[in-house]
Amino acid sequence: MADRTQQADGDGIRTFPFPVELAVGGVGLQIGPMGVGGTWHAEAPLHRVHRIDFHVVMLFTGGPVRHMIDFAEYEAAAGDLLWIRPGQVHRYSRDSEYRGTVLTMQPGFLPRATVEATGLYRYDLPPLLRPDPAQLSALRAALGQLRREYADTATLPPSLHTAVLRHTLTAFLLRLAHLAASSAEVSLQQTDTTFTRFRDAVERGFATQHSVSAYADALGYSRRTLVRAVRAATGGTPKGFIDKRVVLEAKRLLAHTDMPIGRVGVAVGFPDAANFSKFFLLHTGLTPVAFRAELR
Repeated sequence: MADRTQQADGDGIRTFPFPVELAVGGVGLQIGPMGVGGTWHAEAPLHRVHRIDFHVVMLFTGGPVRHMIDFAEYEAAAGDLLWIRPGQVHRYSRDSEYRGTVLTMQPGFLPRATVEATGLYRYDLPPLLRPDPAQLSALRAALGQLRREYADTATLPPSLHTAVLRHTLTAFLLRLAHLAASSAEVSLQQTDTTFTRFRDAVERGFATQHSVSAYADALGYSRRTLVRAVRAATGGTPKGFIDKRVVLEAKRLLAHTDMPIGRVGVAVGFPDAANFSKFFLLHTGLTPVAFRAELR
């Protein structure tokens, strides 16, 4: 894979693409056993902090496994799943033995309606999922069927093989999305709530807009309505939600680029470097310089 190059996003973070050349038939999907020493790219050792532009779902048969996703550590055991979404910064642990099945897929492999129905971009949902025995049995069966269909390239022409893979993948993802929503205590009816609109607006605007009132006005809500919606969905405040997203992006840039501290601040809405440093220290307990030094 040495000829594949990682892509640099507008924020300067190197993002490693889906390794199409390793997929059976070149489809935007891979599924197989977790292995030791694997990599998405020759320049992307998995134990280093990195970012990818595809989904990864790991179903573990052993553990415990410690895995960092967006600077939070998660510990998974046998029967648990980790769902890492495109754009999330993560790192595999050198000290953990990864055993089980890993599924990777390109965002564009599934049609838009399926993407929406399966919540592929619900970044508010937890990455660590712990199904009960009945849910685990159903997920294992669905994943096993997908793995068999993926490997069977002889009984169908390529176009039909891809279609079957999409349908089988959708069945697995619908189960996974239901588990993720249940784990977060979010009902499926909440997909078009005030909070969802606010969350999407913050994702689009956090780099330049940190005002709760500005988001409320733009969405046509009162500040009180927004406060109630965010508290019901997250237990926190709109301002806390915005700040958390800003801190996450700052961490990504500090960890994964060589941008000067002042430029990182500008990239997340702080033209003044001193104000950015105060904000970051308040929310993390570290200065930007100290945080960067810890990861290098």
